[in-house]
Amino acid sequence: FSMVTFLLRPVGILYLSSGLLGTAQMNQVFLTPSHMMNRKVGLNVEGSSFTLDGSPFLIIAGTIHYFRVPREYWRDRLMKLKACGFNTVTTHIPWNLHEPRKGWFYFTANLDFMAFIAMASDVGLWVILCPGPYIGSDLDLGGLPSWLLRDPKMKLRTTYRGFTKAVNLYFDKIIPKIVQLQYGKGGPIIALQVENEYGSYHQDKRYMPYIKKALITRGIKVLLMTADDGAELTRGHLKRGTISLYFLPILMMVYTASSLDGWGTARQSVDSHLLMRDVREMFNMSFSLNFYMFHGGTNFGFMGGSASLDHYLPMVTSYDYGALLKENGEHTTEYLTYQEFFSSSLAWFLFLSLPQPISSVKPICMENLSVNQGNGQSSGYILYETVITNSGLLTTRGHLQDRGQVRDSGWVPVALLLLMDNTSVYNVYPTLRILVENQGRLAYGKDINKERKGLIGDIYLNNSPLREFKIYSLDMKTKFLKRDLPNIWKPALFKHQGPAFFLGILRMGNDPRDTFIKMEGWTKGVIFINGQNLGRYWNVGPQETLYLPGPWLHPGSNEIIVFEEFKSGLEIHFTNTSHLGMVFWRVNL
Repeated sequence: FSMVTFLLRPVGILYLSSGLLGTAQMNQVFLTPSHMMNRKVGLNVEGSSFTLDGSPFLIIAGTIHYFRVPREYWRDRLMKLKACGFNTVTTHIPWNLHEPRKGWFYFTANLDFMAFIAMASDVGLWVILCPGPYIGSDLDLGGLPSWLLRDPKMKLRTTYRGFTKAVNLYFDKIIPKIVQLQYGKGGPIIALQVENEYGSYHQDKRYMPYIKKALITRGIKVLLMTADDGAELTRGHLKRGTISLYFLPILMMVYTASSLDGWGTARQSVDSHLLMRDVREMFNMSFSLNFYMFHGGTNFGFMGGSASLDHYLPMVTSYDYGALLKENGEHTTEYLTYQEFFSSSLAWFLFLSLPQPISSVKPICMENLSVNQGNGQSSGYILYETVITNSGLLTTRGHLQDRGQVRDSGWVPVALLLLMDNTSVYNVYPTLRILVENQGRLAYGKDINKERKGLIGDIYLNNSPLREFKIYSLDMKTKFLKRDLPNIWKPALFKHQGPAFFLGILRMGNDPRDTFIKMEGWTKGVIFINGQNLGRYWNVGPQETLYLPGPWLHPGSNEIIVFEEFKSGLEIHFTNTSHLGMVFWRVNL
C-alpha cells in the first residue's frame, strides 16, 4: 500500500521533482473526472513523478474548507478554483463539527461534505481529502471534539484506549461515506491524508500506523499521504511504503501564502511578487503544489481556535489567510495573475535522454555509424556536436544530406542548411550542433549508389575543417522513444522553439476507431502513437492530415509523442465524427 509524504513549511509550496535533458508539452485537459471513465490504478508515484492511471499528472491543488463557506457559495468557489487553472481541491473534515456531542452526528446543510465532493467532481476537480481525526486548520482543538477532554486521563492523538475508541466510532460513521467517493468507484477522491503534521506532536510511535490501518480496513484504497514540517518529516511519516524526504525528491509541498491573524495583532500582508516568483521556480522544477488557502472563508460561530506563539493568540473571525479569493469570494489581484499563469503552464515537456554518443575525429554518415549491431543507421535524424573556438563563415561544400539545422549549445538557431547548399553564418557559439534529417533515399536512377545521409564529408569554419565530433544516432525507434518514461517529463512554462519532443495522452473509449490527425499550426516533424511511427508532417503541404488506424489505439490511455523540428502549434486535432467527434489536445506554449 503506497503512501506519499508531504513536506509542509510555514512559507512554501507542494514539491514534485523530475529528471532532465530537449522539450515537449501536454495539457491535462483529459485528466478530469468526467473524462476518466475506464479507471484502474488511480493516482500513483512512479520514480519522482505522479501519474494518474498511468498518465503523467501534475497536481495543482487549492484548499477550500466547505464548513467555512456557505453551502450556497460552494459551486461558485469551486468554479473559480477551476477557472484559475487548478485541477484539484483539498479539504478537511472537522470531527468536532460533525460530532459536537458524543454519538450525535451531523452531515447535512453546511456539513454535507459528500455533496461538496460530488460538486467538485461535477465542476471537473479532483479531491484530496483530509479526514483527521486531528486536522489542525486553526480550528478549536484542531478539529477534535472538546467532549474528549471529559476523560481526566485523556491522551489526545495517541493509542490511549479512550481516544481510539472514540476515533473508531467516528471513522465507522464517516469512512463508509468516503469509500463510495473514491477514484476506483467513479468518485473524484484521488488521495487521502493520514492525520495532520504528526511529526510536530509525536507522542506515540504506534499512533500513525494505527490510523493508517483504521483507514485501510474500512475500505480506503486511494493513495495515502502524510503532511509535516520539514524538520519533523521523519517523525511524522510512516516508514513502510512511505516516500521520505531523505531518500527521494520531495513530491509535494504546501504553499502557505500568509501567517495567521489573531485578535490584537497587525494584519499580515502578502508579498505577491515573492509568492509568484516561488511558484514559477517550483513549476520550472516540476513540483506539484497546494495553496493553503485558495479561499479561506470565515470562522463562523466559535469554530476558530487559538495559537500559542510568544503568547496566547485567539484567531479572528475572518479566515482570509492571504488567499487568492477574498473572504466574500471576490477575485484578488493575485488570483488574476495566477489564472493567467496556470492557464498557460499546465503542460509537460520531455528533456530527451540522448543515447550514448559516438566520438569521431571527422563526421560520419548514418550508414557508417557503429550502431544496430554493426548495420549502421537507416533512417531518422542524426545529431553532430563539436566545440569551436571562434566564429566566422560556416560552409558545407555539398556534404550535408538532406536537410539540417545549425544551432548553438542552447538550441538557439544559427542557420538552416538546405539540400547541399553552401550556407554561411556569423557569430556562432562555442558548442555547435548540427541536426540532420534523412528525408528518404532515391527510389530509382543511377544515383542510388550515392545515397548516404547525414554529414557525408567535412564541413568548414573559415575554410578549416571542423574536427572532434560527438555523434548521436536519433533513429527514433520504439526503444529510443521509451527510455525512462514518464520520469523524464517536466512541466513547461514558456514557449518553445527548436527541436523538441511533445507528449500527449489521448483517452479512448472501449471501441477505438480510425481517425485522422491534423497538425494545424505546427511546422515540421514526426508523430508516434503508442510507439507506432505514423510518419512525417510538414506545413508546406499538400498533405494536411495523418491517418491513425483504429487497431493501433486501445481503450484508456494512448501515448502520443510528437517530434517537432522548429516551432510547435497550439493544439492537435483528432477527428472522427462517428466516434471521437472533434477532440482537442491542447499543447500550451
